[in-house]
Amino acid sequence: MGTTLSYFRATFGVTLVGLALAFWLGTRHGGGLGGGIASLIIGTALAALEISISFDNAIVNANTLKTMSPLWRRRFLTWGIVIAVFGMRILFPLAVVGIATHLGPWHALLLATVNPEGYHAAIEGARVPIAAFGGTFLMMVALGYFVNEHKEIHWFNRLECKLQACGSLRGLEIAMVLVVILGFASMLPNEDADGFMIAAIAGLLAFTVVKLLGRALDGHGAISGGLGAFLYLEVLDASFSFDGVIGAFAMTEDIFLIAIGLGIGAMFVRTMTVMLVDRGTLAEFRYLEHGAFYSILALSVIMFVQTQVEISELVTGAIGVGLIGASLWASIRYNRRMSAT
Repeated sequence: MGTTLSYFRATFGVTLVGLALAFWLGTRHGGGLGGGIASLIIGTALAALEISISFDNAIVNANTLKTMSPLWRRRFLTWGIVIAVFGMRILFPLAVVGIATHLGPWHALLLATVNPEGYHAAIEGARVPIAAFGGTFLMMVALGYFVNEHKEIHWFNRLECKLQACGSLRGLEIAMVLVVILGFASMLPNEDADGFMIAAIAGLLAFTVVKLLGRALDGHGAISGGLGAFLYLEVLDASFSFDGVIGAFAMTEDIFLIAIGLGIGAMFVRTMTVMLVDRGTLAEFRYLEHGAFYSILALSVIMFVQTQVEISELVTGAIGVGLIGASLWASIRYNRRMSAT
């Protein structure tokens, strides 16, 4: 088990390179030294935004990663970060713009570089279906944790015991999510409701397919099982990234600066994931995992609510950090009580 510095050494290196690129982008776009410093500040703020929104993602990732072999953990930290940065922070926004504007990927890239305002407008125009997909997927993740007849540890006993008792009712969490989907769809104007419903059903289907694929691969040995878990974590990361990618446009419309800032944040999240697994932090703090899943549930609700009103990413991050902090404090208090007996 290495020191904290040993875990983050590569991450700090990536951060320095990324911030240097951010500074270079600012000077290259005609801003000179002042533009470079501004880009440097924005890149740092974007990284902080990604970490605050996705810290609960690290805890949930750790819960899955502890069942994976060291080989697949390394692949998650290497291949996974490439997919996270280039797939979700660059290709995903381009794909969204391409679909929204009926353009190909190349034309979407040209739009991002030549007309960033138009690119931002296209992203904003796709906010409703993005929120529907991400909210549905994340709500299924959270309910899958609580509506589980095999769950043994409870933070809020009265609520969680009732949800655990419902775990024997197959498909209950799907029915609960469908009720939420129908409720929010009924509040949308007709021109948005169809896209919302299609994206929400796609999120439900994506969750089901990924879980089924993971179970199928788990039946073919440790390496295949690692692949199934790897795919699940990447889709989970995608759902967490929606809010950050859209929120990043509030700070800058430069897609490359967004990719750098959020990519640095994603690297920190992945490093924290591996450290949590290696140090057994989830076992040491018994309610920390609960805080992460409550945070995911809150984020899913926020994404649905965002189809009606705009919610600041600062609020989203504060709620997530607050829930995880509360669960950590509850865990510390529990450990003290156990030590005193």
